[in-house]
Amino acid sequence: MHFRVLPLMLVAAAAPVWAADSKAPSAGDVDPEQIIQKFAAKEAEFAHARENYTYRQTVKIQELDDSGAVAGRYEIVEDIIFSPDGKRTEKVVHAPVSTLSRLILTPQDIQDLRDVQPFVLTTSEIGDYDIHYLGKQNADEIPCYVFAVKPKKMEKGKRYFEGQIWVDDRDLQIVKTYGKGVGMLKRNEDNQFPKFETLREQVDGKYWFPVYTDADDTLHFQTGPQRMRMIVKYEDYKQFKSDVNIQFGNTVDENGKEQKSQQPTQNPAPPK
Repeated sequence: MHFRVLPLMLVAAAAPVWAADSKAPSAGDVDPEQIIQKFAAKEAEFAHARENYTYRQTVKIQELDDSGAVAGRYEIVEDIIFSPDGKRTEKVVHAPVSTLSRLILTPQDIQDLRDVQPFVLTTSEIGDYDIHYLGKQNADEIPCYVFAVKPKKMEKGKRYFEGQIWVDDRDLQIVKTYGKGVGMLKRNEDNQFPKFETLREQVDGKYWFPVYTDADDTLHFQTGPQRMRMIVKYEDYKQFKSDVNIQFGNTVDENGKEQKSQQPTQNPAPPK
């Protein structure tokens, strides 16, 4: 942000990126590299499955004055769908006039809203990051492997995640993310990004979907500090396409005799 506003999650401004939970991770007798490969494969499977779902995304941003009172607001409600080739489409449902005066939503903030706060780390992306195992720790009573994640290098125009991820030790999927969006900025560009926390829930009995992002941070611009709050909700996940091919009614042979209806055919499920 440039005096801008970002998306997702709950974090204290002064808290270090690596310390999002009260319990310190403890070392365990595990093979971190094997866990990374397995959870990245599950995340790739989830990313593909998510293209079969629509959902509603609500973004609320508050600009706070020196006393902590709300001085400006931004809100947008959008329905998110994905085309068969995975292209994201957004339909605005509700967008009252913004009253923000010191925060401006930038292209980087939009990228973070789409890709960084609901962070997915797939097999094809793990090579872009340094990933260090920190130990085991519960996230909302879910036993997890905890990893510190940081981009190895940054390319112009791309946004990255830097922080910690909590990976469910049973389903091997990310269930919690804490950190911030990072990327290359132009020289002297005064664009600041808040720390955030994103939580996931299992909404279909198989995959963990982002449901809530929260940020409460003070952004330190060249003109002075600016406190902001942000909440992003991801709701009403619905599957809108299927790999199941269904034949309706009974078939008739060449002599006009009715045959028993055929069972639905289903493509093989993706490997676990």
